[in-house]
Amino acid sequence: MAEVSAVVKPKPRPIIRIGLFLISHSLFVSIVCCIAGVLALLLLPVLAKNTYISENALMPGSASAMLSSDDASDGHVFLNKIMSISSMSKNSGIEIPELIAKHITESGGEVNYHKFQPLSDSFHPLQFFVGPDAGIVQDNYSSTSYGVNTVGIVRAPRGDGKEAIIIVTPYNSVKPTTSEALSLGVAYSVFTLLSRVSWLAKDIIWVAADSRHGEHAAVAAWLRDYYTLSSGDLEHEVTSVKREGVSNGFRRAGTMAAALVIKVADSSTGFEKDGLKIYAEASNGQMPNLDLINIDNYLAVHGQGLQVRVEKIWSLLDSWWLYSLGELQELIGKVAKSLNPGWKFGIPASDYVEGCATLASSLYNQALGVPTGPHGAFRDYQVDAITLEFSPRFSSSQRVLFLLHVGRLVEGVIRSVNNLLEKFHQSFFLYLMTSPSRFVSVGIYMIAFALLIAPLPLAAAALFSDASKSKSPGESIPTSPAWNWLYAAKTVLIVHLWGAIVTIIPYLLHQSPDSSPLTSLSMWIASSAILLFFTRAASGSLPFSRASQLQTSEWTLLKAVTVATAFIGLCLMSVINYATAEIGALLLVPMCLMAVPLRADLKAKTMKAVVRGACNLLLVFVGFPPAAFLLSKVALAGFDRVRLDDFWNWTESLREWNSATYIYICMVHLPCWVLCIHILLHRR
Repeated sequence: MAEVSAVVKPKPRPIIRIGLFLISHSLFVSIVCCIAGVLALLLLPVLAKNTYISENALMPGSASAMLSSDDASDGHVFLNKIMSISSMSKNSGIEIPELIAKHITESGGEVNYHKFQPLSDSFHPLQFFVGPDAGIVQDNYSSTSYGVNTVGIVRAPRGDGKEAIIIVTPYNSVKPTTSEALSLGVAYSVFTLLSRVSWLAKDIIWVAADSRHGEHAAVAAWLRDYYTLSSGDLEHEVTSVKREGVSNGFRRAGTMAAALVIKVADSSTGFEKDGLKIYAEASNGQMPNLDLINIDNYLAVHGQGLQVRVEKIWSLLDSWWLYSLGELQELIGKVAKSLNPGWKFGIPASDYVEGCATLASSLYNQALGVPTGPHGAFRDYQVDAITLEFSPRFSSSQRVLFLLHVGRLVEGVIRSVNNLLEKFHQSFFLYLMTSPSRFVSVGIYMIAFALLIAPLPLAAAALFSDASKSKSPGESIPTSPAWNWLYAAKTVLIVHLWGAIVTIIPYLLHQSPDSSPLTSLSMWIASSAILLFFTRAASGSLPFSRASQLQTSEWTLLKAVTVATAFIGLCLMSVINYATAEIGALLLVPMCLMAVPLRADLKAKTMKAVVRGACNLLLVFVGFPPAAFLLSKVALAGFDRVRLDDFWNWTESLREWNSATYIYICMVHLPCWVLCIHILLHRR
């Protein structure tokens, strides 16, 4: 008698078993991961590290400052001349550039004027990620329709002309303020010193940027021409502003190693002594190499005794719940230290609150995708640049001392960059600041984002598995799950295509410029809703269609595809701009995971169902982009400073600056919000 041997199935690999276990417990894993992600985000100020100089060649403060009181006095005389011309000028706009050019020539530098026409900040969908044309200025433009940058160059005695360091001082060439004159005085003091030193190995370019049409526009125009103008275009650069001693051509130096934008604030609010604010955020969350900020902070604090700050959200400093969290983590840190003195965890509650306020500002400015100063124009060309805004606390008799301290700081930074034999690369490019001397690196802050989005693929797999096993009551022949999945994928695809069209609608609304912001916002919302309705009617498979209410498993599959799409969109956005992806995950992940048909919760009439339905309604309300923006502004600024048209003005600025955050809102977040609405209204 033949024995039939039983075939034993091989056990799946451990990684597969772990995956199946996580999928089968996706609800519990999702709750744990979301809570852990939020806690990890709140712990970032505690996990922040002290800044340090990664590149040894920088050697900040290793040499004594050479800028003397005489150089500072010359800068003071120079700024007095500027203010004198400003008070007597008839606003022709060329006297001050001539004065700057004359002093550059007398100090031994090369000089030329750069005329530029301001470009209109109009959104165009076909040029979203493409910069506009250079727009060479011709002779037939009036003096008020273009700006005039004055550019001076010092050739390095020990250099080969292949590298350069840039100093930028924005000012109004028609009517400069005292603060702008001070920044010009600082730059002139440093420029005259650098024109006679022997240790300079990189060329120095001083750009006195005409900010009548915007600080960023002036710097961006000069950079655009610096990188794009050919020799045949140079003859157009100097027309009516040509003077004796000024080059009739566009002067260039070498590759830009770094750039410093020097500004002086009109007031010193919030500083107990002479202060310095550092602005580093550029377009789409780009940041300069951290070493550039570190040497500025080190030389300002230890060299010149300045009080250094980075931007923070001041309203968070008075937040009671944030201070309570700070006290809690401080208590946990003390308990941990008592158990083991080697465990260094926790910081004072006041430092935690200030770190959170600074971290929130850093996250917001990076997520906004709009440069916080003219330095943003350099990052578009991969040049490390920051804006240094000085806040003096002195009387008019102490200007020379202020020029001396600030000039020595700028000299020290230039000297450090001058020591580099290669571009900045040793330190971090991806980081968040919690104070001028503390930062969170990409390896730390990505943990919070990874924990937040980790439940999405698990939930998508679990939902697809459940839908494959389920069968609606009354079905005689089960429908293939593959076909249902394709139906859900088609629905999600068409909704995202609708989001792409919504992205372009504001460009069409700009064709009627007389509309108020509130009217434009109302038309945008109304036209998007009408477009969604007609798209649904044409396809018969979009949200709110009765044809899509046939099977119980369909909303489950639709949610699975929606969750998977949200995961892909957030991951792609994290590559472009982490801060946008992090804030988007805080809003999108709970909304997508919680969404279930409200009809089922109403029928159940249990406390769990009521709470879940209320949470779904709350998450959908908060997840609506205009509502999320207005609620965040109310929380930070109060009801008195919030208007309904603020959201339109905000998105308009995103469009004008070509911020990828605008694309994310319209093409990822908004379609997922619509699909969650569809799931909530599904007739289960």
